[in-house]
Amino acid sequence: MAAVKTDNRLTSSQSFVCVGFAGIFSKTFTSPLEVVKIKSQVGTFHCKKGFWQSFVLVYQNEGLRAFWKGNLVSCLRLFPYTAVHITTYKQIVHLHMDEAGFISQWRAIFAGGLAGVAAALTTYPLEVAETRLIVQNSREPTYIGIVHTISKINRNEGLFSLYRGFSLTVLGAFPFSVGCYAVYMNLDQLWREPQFRFTPLQNLISGCVAAGVAQTLSYPFETVKRKMQAQSSRLPHFGGVDVHFNGMINCFVQIVKNNGFFSLWNGLTASTVKIVPYFCLLFTCFEMCKQVFLYRNGYIISPLSYKPTPGVDQSLGPYELEEVKRYLKNRNFETEESSLRKCW
Repeated sequence: MAAVKTDNRLTSSQSFVCVGFAGIFSKTFTSPLEVVKIKSQVGTFHCKKGFWQSFVLVYQNEGLRAFWKGNLVSCLRLFPYTAVHITTYKQIVHLHMDEAGFISQWRAIFAGGLAGVAAALTTYPLEVAETRLIVQNSREPTYIGIVHTISKINRNEGLFSLYRGFSLTVLGAFPFSVGCYAVYMNLDQLWREPQFRFTPLQNLISGCVAAGVAQTLSYPFETVKRKMQAQSSRLPHFGGVDVHFNGMINCFVQIVKNNGFFSLWNGLTASTVKIVPYFCLLFTCFEMCKQVFLYRNGYIISPLSYKPTPGVDQSLGPYELEEVKRYLKNRNFETEESSLRKCW
């Protein structure tokens, strides 16, 4: 959902660390909203009395720590997901670039969708584990930890269960990409200026709006996916799912039949409320981490300021800048050595 702009002044590993740090911090802070959202999607009893009451019921039945159930696996999933997503995205974009290195915004968003599907496939068992850990009652747990969750699902339900509902990730990627495209196509008109002139605040607002529209369009697919991940005949109350079904299509039918069409958007309130703090923390933490690396690389005078280092070409990459520094250092050394010889 979230995206941060890459900076050519950072190495690939530094960008990866920045994204990971920002993702972990923002996910951890907004974890209570994620827990309520997933419980609402699955249909556990916590969500029967509305958005605010859901927090009260979770706290009363499972305690404060329950709001961070599944957060560890969600954070661990972030690293392989990001690595696969970035690598796949770069490969797809490279294939669609023209001779001048240009790619249309629609193709870039489409590439992002395909990269997201590839990353989701790689890390899907971790997502299933996250859902199971969140849905279960932490005071009477069926699963204890990430490894135990995945191994128990594999042993009792088979390997295929770790990928149950994955096809919905693929199906949901299309309306999600359409939502992003629809927003970004109209940003110029919204702000009345070209995108390269957007301020950080404008980029933040644009990201929030795009995420809100995109997730609303793809939300029914995620709701069905979460129910498929949670339901199991080997769990108490079939995993807490509020409808019983056989397969993806039947799940859609049973949801609409038993709970109504708009129940496909259960938990959307929590998910929407989560967008603003998530994006704010994501971008803020990313920028903080980036400043530390830019200072380390020699581009800025302080990790607390973006003021450029005098005499440093900001268009150079980190390795190129290092080569320039090494060259200048060697040249200065040779000049000093030559001066000493003349003195003797």
